[in-house]
Formats: sequence, structure tokens, C-alpha cells
Amino acid sequence: MSILDITVFILYGVTIIFVGFWVSRNKDKREKNSTDYFLASKSLPWWLVGSSIIAANISAEQFIGMSGSGYAAGLAIATYEWLGAAILIIVAKFFLPVFVSRKIFTMPQFLSIRYDNRIKSILAVFWIVLFIFVNLTSILYLGALSLQTIFNVKLIYGIWGLAMFALVYNIGGGLKSIAATDIIQVFFLIAGGLLTTFLALDAVGDVSGPFHGFSQLLKDVPGKFHMIIPKGDPNFTYLPGIRTIFGGIWIAGIYYFGANQYIIQKALGSKSLKEAQRGMVFAGYLKLILPVIVVIPGIVAFSLAADIGKPDEAYPWLLNRFVPAGIKGFVFAALIAAIVSSLSAIINSTATIFTMDIYKSYIRPGASESRLVLTGRVSGIMAILIAATIAPSLGRIDQAFQFIQEYTGMVSPGITAVFLLGMFWKKTTSRAAFWGILVSIVASVGLKYGFPGMPFLDQMVVAFLVVTAFMVLFSLMEGRMANDPRGLVFESGLFRTGKVFNITATLVIVILLILYIVFW
Repeated sequence: MSILDITVFILYGVTIIFVGFWVSRNKDKREKNSTDYFLASKSLPWWLVGSSIIAANISAEQFIGMSGSGYAAGLAIATYEWLGAAILIIVAKFFLPVFVSRKIFTMPQFLSIRYDNRIKSILAVFWIVLFIFVNLTSILYLGALSLQTIFNVKLIYGIWGLAMFALVYNIGGGLKSIAATDIIQVFFLIAGGLLTTFLALDAVGDVSGPFHGFSQLLKDVPGKFHMIIPKGDPNFTYLPGIRTIFGGIWIAGIYYFGANQYIIQKALGSKSLKEAQRGMVFAGYLKLILPVIVVIPGIVAFSLAADIGKPDEAYPWLLNRFVPAGIKGFVFAALIAAIVSSLSAIINSTATIFTMDIYKSYIRPGASESRLVLTGRVSGIMAILIAATIAPSLGRIDQAFQFIQEYTGMVSPGITAVFLLGMFWKKTTSRAAFWGILVSIVASVGLKYGFPGMPFLDQMVVAFLVVTAFMVLFSLMEGRMANDPRGLVFESGLFRTGKVFNITATLVIVILLILYIVFW
């Protein structure tokens, strides 16, 4: 990078660290409690909720991994983002009121209220393991891969550098520091991502502007702009035609946005239910434009016959080739912003679950608030250290985004069934949920290895139906048609939403319909 690039990047890093420390300072000399540290004192406005959800959601797995899938599969991979906008609205309307009304800290806590501590403990351990060994490790690896490809930074140095940067600005202040810096991170990742896309499209159009470049791209590679992948396509196993839109992504999305701690925690830290719901709709609008940032660059790389060894190198190749000196520092800051904001969110949520659901429940039930905050900080540090140690082992993966979706998809059907039935069917029993989780793992593993030719999104649908049927039958046999004593009773008007939410949410759905009609 040029001196200007380096200066821009340093200013970005200093700003993030300064804001993180500024927000975490103890202004009133009051000792932080667990609500302050893990839920930002329940003070986040809608625009911070929405931007923080997107900052946690978009990381190297999108910039690098989804661009790689765009290179390989085309626009069809955007289904994850576009349907995500619709799922955010569903979660805001039907999940958030339940969580907020019961003053939930963590998803395992909700399971203990609805079912029992056994299920809470099983899934608390599961989420900690998933966050550390899948999410944190993959984000660190993909981020370091971009540093290696663009700047020839050794992979191991990139991994540890990203890990330490994420720790520096968020461990002290918790969720409030993360949310405050996320608005800066989102500005960089949206603006920097759009700038990269425009420069790449400009190159496709022979420097005649990005819009002309997009028109040329449609002519050059029309097959990359269909949302439905035909059965003979090698990517069909990842995106099985029309079933991609009406199948497994809904199961994965409801789990990810409705039962995933590091996403839902941002909404739980909001000022009110209304603010949280508006924040999720705002996140939905941002999801609509993300394919322009993370999918189109991969298609451009394919169109230009990028000299790369595997799809995940498409985005770094574009940065090296088409982003000029003076702008590269800004774009590089955008990429780092996406990586470290996701790392921070997952670190904080891992620490929250360990502290509130493991440490407070079993190790030290009478722990003081200051002890809980200290435990959160220490467990967050341990989580990222473990992940950074393991991350280099992911080097043999071809499409990292698909790797993450596939292995998360082995557990999401069961968790989705447990949450949906637990919320909306009063007859669901604790034993049915416990055995349902075990059946989910057996079904997912059996489908993966027993039917290796079945697309994993289809495997998710089958596993979800198997688990749901099992839980329904088990509950009916055990409860003899009676409601479970822990079944949720909803107060009148709980799911009623305001005019602003209804209008803006409807507009998201209309935009989605137009996009699918145009690119079907």
C-alpha cells in the first residue's frame, strides 16, 4: 500500500480503539454489572441495533467466502442474504416479543424457562463449542487469507493480529463498546465494499462506468445471474434449484437470526421492544444491498478469468488488481472492519453464555456482579486464543462459506424445531425437546453420510421434519394431549407491531419480490 493507504488504515484502527475505550470508560465511577457488560445497559437505539446486527453478520465469510461462491455459483448464493431480510422481519415480529417480555439474557436461559436446565446446559456447551471451533476459527482464517493474498502477510501473523485487534477494543466495555464501534465498522464495510464493486464493474465496462460495466457483465456471463441453479450444475449440491428458496435456508435463517446468541443479543440490548424491532427491519434493508458488495465481485472475477487457485481467492484478487493506491487503505479497512466486528460479537456472546449459563449456574451461583464481568472478560480472551490456535488448520477448504453453512446446518434443524415448538405449541415437553436434540444430531449425520448425494439444504429440511414429527409424537404420548406446565402463555397484543414497522417491513417484502422476479 502507498503511504496514503497506510495512513487511512491507521486512522481507522486508532478511531476504533479510541471509541471502544471512550465508551467503556467509567463515567459515573459506578462498577459495571452484568447487564451493563453483556446487554449494553439495555440502552441501544434502533440504528445501533440494526448496524450492529449487520456488523456481526457480515465478515470474511461473506467478503471472501461468499464472493468465492459468487465466482463459482453466481447470484444464486445471494439467496442467503435476501431471504435473510425476510427472516429478520419474522424474528422481529414473533420471536423478539417473547424474549423481551421475559427479560432474557441468553438463548440457553430461555430454554431453561421453557424446558429445563438439562436442555439449557447441553445447548450452552454446544454453542460455546460452535462459536469457538467453527465461527471464530473460520473468520480468523478467511481474514488472514485475505491479508496473505493481498499483502503477503504470513497466515499465522494475520490470524493473531486480527485476534488481538478484536480483543483490544471490546473486552473492556462489552456490548456497549462493540455496538458503538459497529456504526463505524458498518460505514467502512458498506462504503468500502461498494467502492470495490464499482471499481471492478468499471473495469468490466472498459472504464465506462459501473452501470455500463454491469450491463456488460450481464451479457458476458448471463448464466451467473439466475437465482435457480439447474440440476446438472456442480453447485446444485449447495443450492438445489427452487428448493433453495423454499427449503433449508428458512430453517438455517430462523436458527441464525432467531436463536443465535451473537445476533439476537444486539436486539436484547435495545432500549425497548419497539427499538429492537425497528433495528431488525433496518438490518433487513442492509441485507438487501449486501449481494452487490459480496457476490457481484465474485462474478466479476469469473468474467475476467481471474488467475486464482480456488474461488475464495476471488475477492483478494480484485483488490490487488483494480483498487488503486490511495483507495486501497480505505477498502482494506472495510475488510478488516467486517472481520473484527464479527469476531467481537462472537467473543462477547461466547463470554455471555459461559458466564451466565455455566459459571453463574454451576461453578459459582452466588458470584457478585463484578465477578461475573471479570469472568466474561477472561472467558472472551480464552475463546479467541483457542480459535487463533486452531484457525490455520482450515487451509484445505475450497469454499469456506459453504463449509460453515453445511456444518452449522447439521445442528440447526433440531435447534429450530426446539425453539419453534417450545414457543408456539404448549404441549411440547422437556423430554421431547431433550430427545429431539439427540435425534437431530443422529438424523443429520445419518443423512450426510447415508445420502451423500443429497444437497445439504435438503438434508436440513428432512432432518427438521424428522425431529419435529418425533417431538410432536413424543409430547403427545407423554402429555396425553394436555398442555405442558411450562408452555408459554402470551398476553393479549404481544405480537402487535406499530405503523412504522408494518410499512417498512412490507416494503422489504415488495423489494424482495421484485428482485426474484427480475433474476429468477
